[in-house]
This record gives sequence, structure tokens and C-alpha cells, in this order.
Amino acid sequence: MANNAPRKYDLEERLLDFAVSVIEIVEGLPDTKVCNHLGGQLLRSGTSPALNYGEAQAAESKKDFIHKLGVILKELRETCVCLRMLNHKSLLSKVEVLSENKELIAIFAKSILTARARPSLINVG
Repeated sequence: MANNAPRKYDLEERLLDFAVSVIEIVEGLPDTKVCNHLGGQLLRSGTSPALNYGEAQAAESKKDFIHKLGVILKELRETCVCLRMLNHKSLLSKVEVLSENKELIAIFAKSILTARARPSLINVG
């Protein structure tokens, strides 16, 4: 039986949804020195993975692809620390975003391992 419905867990859509959640969290933070600092950092690191995903899809080589996935992973890990700080201070309005962040970290960590293990994961030409 063929299923023509769009994939529920499309990675680009997940990254876009994650970025929107981060934006909503930042917009809901109080106007304090700490929240302005963390909010700015969170906004940059939390929206970066969605933006960098397009670059990864247009990688010029396997090495470039793995590098771009590494940038995404780094930004997701930074975002996780920011979200955890806000959560520790009881300032995180959407706690479920932490779970999604951790799932995305796991996906990209595994993707990097898979890409390194495969001799010709992407076609460059």
C-alpha cells in the first residue's frame, strides 16, 4: 500500500518548527539584562541549524557536507545549554523544546557518524 502523505518527520520542517519555537521563547522573555543576553544568544544558535541545513544540502563534497553537519550539531548543543540555563532559572516557557533539541542533537550526531562511514554518501558534480 503506497502512502502519498508527506513525511511526518521531515528534518527541514522539524528544524523550521524548532527555530520558530526558539523565536517564541525569546519573544516571551522578560526585558532584563540576563534575558536580553541569553535571548540574543539563543536566537542566534537556535535559528542557525535550520539556516545551515540548506547549506548542508548543497555541499560541494563529502568533507564539506560533514563539516556543515558539524556546524549544525555545534549550534544545537549551544542552544541546549541556553535552554537549560533558562529552565534552571524558571524562564523557559516551552519545556518540551528541550526534548526536541536533544532529539535533533542525536539525529545530527548519528548523521555525522553515518556520513563518515559511507564512502560516497553524496554525489558531487
